[in-house]
Amino acid sequence: MIEKLALALVTAARRLRPYFQSHQVVVKTDYPIKQILRKPELTGQMIAWLVELSEFGIQYESRSALKAQFLADFVAELTPTAAEEPQVWTLHIDRSSNSKGGGVGIILEGLNQVTLEQSLKFSFKVTNNQAKYEALLAGLRLARDLGARRVSCNSDLKLMVEQLNGTYQEKDTLLQRYFHIASHQISSFDEFIIQHVPREQNARADLLSKLTSTKSPGQHRTIIQETLRSPSLDDKDVNVSDSQDQGWVTGIWSFLKEGILPEDKDEARKMRMRSAKFVIIGDELFKRGISTPLLKCLTAPQVAYVIEEIHRGICGMHSGARSMATRVLRAGYYWPTLKSDCQDYVQKCKECQQFGNTHRQPPEALHHMMSAWPFSQWGMDILGPFPPAKGQLKFLLVAIDYFTKWIEACPLAKITTENVQRFTWRSIVCRFEIPHTLVTDNGRQFIAQGFEDFLRELGIKHLPTSVEHPQTNGQAEAANKVILWELKKRLGNAKGQWADELPSILWAYHCTPQSTTQETPYRLTYGADAMIPIEVGETSHRRQVFNSEQNARELAADLDLVDELRDEAQIHEEACKLRASRRYNTRVRPRSFRVGDLVWRLLGEAWKDTSDGKLAPTWGGPFRVIEDLENGAYRLQELNGKPIPRTWNATHLKFYFS
Repeated sequence: MIEKLALALVTAARRLRPYFQSHQVVVKTDYPIKQILRKPELTGQMIAWLVELSEFGIQYESRSALKAQFLADFVAELTPTAAEEPQVWTLHIDRSSNSKGGGVGIILEGLNQVTLEQSLKFSFKVTNNQAKYEALLAGLRLARDLGARRVSCNSDLKLMVEQLNGTYQEKDTLLQRYFHIASHQISSFDEFIIQHVPREQNARADLLSKLTSTKSPGQHRTIIQETLRSPSLDDKDVNVSDSQDQGWVTGIWSFLKEGILPEDKDEARKMRMRSAKFVIIGDELFKRGISTPLLKCLTAPQVAYVIEEIHRGICGMHSGARSMATRVLRAGYYWPTLKSDCQDYVQKCKECQQFGNTHRQPPEALHHMMSAWPFSQWGMDILGPFPPAKGQLKFLLVAIDYFTKWIEACPLAKITTENVQRFTWRSIVCRFEIPHTLVTDNGRQFIAQGFEDFLRELGIKHLPTSVEHPQTNGQAEAANKVILWELKKRLGNAKGQWADELPSILWAYHCTPQSTTQETPYRLTYGADAMIPIEVGETSHRRQVFNSEQNARELAADLDLVDELRDEAQIHEEACKLRASRRYNTRVRPRSFRVGDLVWRLLGEAWKDTSDGKLAPTWGGPFRVIEDLENGAYRLQELNGKPIPRTWNATHLKFYFS
C-alpha cells in the first residue's frame, strides 16, 4: 500500500513539476510515508523515488480528524459580509462678486446629518469666473481637511461644471491655471462627481456667499467665516507641475546627509549609484554636470517658475523644447524630467500653437473620385477675373466630365446664381444628360438656396468641397490650369481677346489625347476621332479615300465598340491614379481626429483681420470636432455649441493642447 502511495506522489511530481519547483508542497496523509521514505534500509525502486522527490523539499503532515469546529470555522470564514456603503460627502458651492468685493458660500454634508457651512470673503478683486473656481477650491480644501475621500459636488455654475467635465474648453489664461489647480486637487480624491443644479436647489449656498445670517434647521451645525487674503494661484501648495514629482530630491538628500538607504537591496544599490553624481553645498543639492560643473537641483514649485520665465518671461522667446532645456542647463539648473517637461509646456503654450507653422505633409492617403459612366459626374469651378472682353466679360465658368475629361466653358460678365443655373441646364443637362453628381467649391453662387433647389428638382447630388481645399475638386482645377496656360501663350499683348480664343482652345483640348485615359475626350464622347484642320490643309488618307457608305458603316461599328474603348480608357485612368497614389502616400504623415477633440483651424487670408497685417495669427480656435465624414473631412462647432457651416479637411486642422 505504501508503494502505491509513493508512486502516486512521484507521478504527481512528474506531471506537476513546475508547480513543485516553484511552490512549497505540503502532503497531508494518514499513512507514515515520511518515516518509510527516510528508512536507510530501502532498496530497489523506493530508493530511486526517494532521490527524485528529495529535490522538491516536500513537507509531510498528518491529517487530523474532522470535527464540528472545522465546519463552524468554514461557515464563518466564507459567509459573505455585508458590503459597507462608501461614505459620500455632498458639497454645495456658490459665489458672489460685485464692485464691493466677493464671497464664497460652501456647505459640506456628511453622514449622521453632519453639516458644515463656510462663508469666505475675498479681500482682493475677483472676476465672476475667478470667483467660481475660488469657491470650488475652498470647498475641496475643506473636504480634504475633514478626510473625505468621495465627494459629490453640486453647483449652479454651468460654465465651470462643463469645463471640469470636459464639455467646455477654457480659453482664458487665468482660468486655465485655475482649471489645472482644480484638476490636481480633484485627483487626490478617490471619487469626485460635479453636476449642475438649478439655483433654487442651491439657495443656502447662495445666501452664504452673500454673507447673510440666515439658517436652515439641522443638527450638528457649525458656521465658519473666513477672509481669503490672496488668490489660490499664489499658494505654493497648489502651484505644482503635474508631471514633476516634488519629492525626488528627498531620497538623495537623506542618503548624502544621514546615510539612509531604502530597505530593498536593489533600490539601495540604485540609490548609491545615483547619489554619486550629487553633492550638498550649504543647504542646496547640486548635480555634477558635464556641460556645467554644478547644476542646482529644483523641486516642483521652482520648476514651474523656471519654465514659465524661460519660455515667456522678460528674457523668454517662445523657443522650442530642446532650446528651452539647453537654456535651463546653461543657467545652471536641473531636475530629472527636464526635457519632457519642456516638451509638454511648449506643446500646451497657446501662443506657440496659435502662431505655429502650417503643415506641409498631407494627413491622409490620396483618395480618388471615379465616375461610373460618361457624364455622370461633373466638376464645376470659376476662373477669373480676366481683363474685360467684349460685353464686359470678366469670368469663365468651367465644367469638366470626370470620365471623358470633356470640358464645357462659358464666359460671363457677372457670377450669379442665375447664370450658373442657366449654364448647368444648357451646357450639361440639355447637351448630354442629367448627371448623377456635381462637385463644386463653397462659392456663394454654388451654395445658394436657389441653385440647391434646382439641383434637387433634377435629382442631382451636390457635393460641395471642404473649405479652402481645392484638391477635392481637382478635375475642375486641372481644367482651369489647361485653359489658363493656353490663353497666356496665345494672347500675347491682346489680353482682351481671351473670350474669342476660348472656342479654339476647347476644340484643341478635345482633340488631344489625355495622359490618364490615353484617348481624346472627343473620341470617348462620340466614338470616333474629330476631323482637325491639318487634315484639310495637308490632305489625310481618310479624306482622300472617303466613301460615304463605307464611312457610315465604320461609324456604326465604332459606336458598337465605344463601350470597350471606354472600358480600356477607364483601366488606363485607374492605373495612372494608382501610380500617383504610391508617390503621394510616401509623404503622408497620418493625422486624424475623433468626435470631441479640440482643434485649431488654419486661417486663410479671407479669415484674417486685415488690421493685424503681418502680425495676424496663423491658426484660429479652438473648435470641437462633432462629426467625422471620413476621407479627412470633419464638421466643427464653436465651444459655445454653435456649429460651423460646411466641412473642413484635416489638412487645415491640428490638435489643440491645454
